[in-house]
Amino acid sequence: MPQPPHPPHPSRPGQAPQDTADAPAAADAPAAASAATLFLARHGETVWHAENRYTGSSDIALTPRGEEQAAALGVWAAAAELDAVVSSPLSRARRTAAPALRATDLPEIVEDGLREVDFGIGEGRTLAEVRADHPEAVEEFLRNPATRPLPGADDPVAAAVRGAQALWEVAERYAEAREGGGRVLVVAHNTLCRLVLCHLVGIPLDEYRRVLPGLRNCAVTEVRMRLTDRRAALLSYNVPT
Repeated sequence: MPQPPHPPHPSRPGQAPQDTADAPAAADAPAAASAATLFLARHGETVWHAENRYTGSSDIALTPRGEEQAAALGVWAAAAELDAVVSSPLSRARRTAAPALRATDLPEIVEDGLREVDFGIGEGRTLAEVRADHPEAVEEFLRNPATRPLPGADDPVAAAVRGAQALWEVAERYAEAREGGGRVLVVAHNTLCRLVLCHLVGIPLDEYRRVLPGLRNCAVTEVRMRLTDRRAALLSYNVPT
């Protein structure tokens, strides 16, 4: 967290393009598996998160508290009747997924499309530290975080498309795992997950920081991915484990 993405339609500024697959399938197309339920979880606390520093693409270890949060997620996973556990390639996400893998006896699955966005000049720094050197850039970022990211950062709009594509592929892979659709734990990241959720349910991406408060470490967000018409529903958000 792949097949090539569908060509995007034009979109409003600050909103990710919608896949052509958002349109209902043609009547003569073969029937697809109906749906899958994905449980999105942010990884456990890291040293930089404890200091309120942007972590992004940097590979930072979990704190002891983060390890405890991961263990609690593993307890949740043991009772969740999961068909798969999928994680970002960054070590903090894989470490967080490890207790769930042990609890469910499922194999490790890593999806590159689920990696966190890079925060450019913000990597490893607090917002106050970045503001001291780049006050105008920080103000632009706070007003429009998707269309005016920090200098050197990944494009959040492209990240939303990339992450959503990864989730659709996971949903397609496990939709037929059981009657009613497969159930998958996805361990990823705070900013990527919020961008993807906005993309999936049609919220302008520049609103992601305001509409979706930051994900708690190892809390669970439930999303139902309906494959027949390529639609997603947000069923719960930030539920503690």
